[in-house]
Amino acid sequence: MLKHTKNLLERNSFLIAISLTLLIAYLSLSKPIEIEIPIKITFLDKILHASAYFTLTLSWLFALRKKSKFKLISIAIFLYGILMEFLQGWLTNTRQKDIYDVFANSLGILISLFIFDSFYKYLKKIFDS
Repeated sequence: MLKHTKNLLERNSFLIAISLTLLIAYLSLSKPIEIEIPIKITFLDKILHASAYFTLTLSWLFALRKKSKFKLISIAIFLYGILMEFLQGWLTNTRQKDIYDVFANSLGILISLFIFDSFYKYLKKIFDS
């Protein structure tokens, strides 16, 4: 079972990372979805940003799986987040750029890097076997 999962991840990890990158671009530039939530969460938007960039970073780390590329991946995703914020302010009427979104994106990236780096040796054993 583990070997089957490993092969599935190896074959599809790059496609998953690209798909998530495109999904975040679409969600960032499309009209926001209004959702009724029974409880009020003040920083829900920032939590969603951190979660999205956490997931995006993890997907690219899994896709490339080289420790030497961790810094490059994190910088590229950080710049991608800044580009999305700029494009929101420039291309849409329903969204606006927000520096706090960039901070939330950065938090998601950093948490992802920390978690992936913490488990890197274990993951390397699984993927290299």
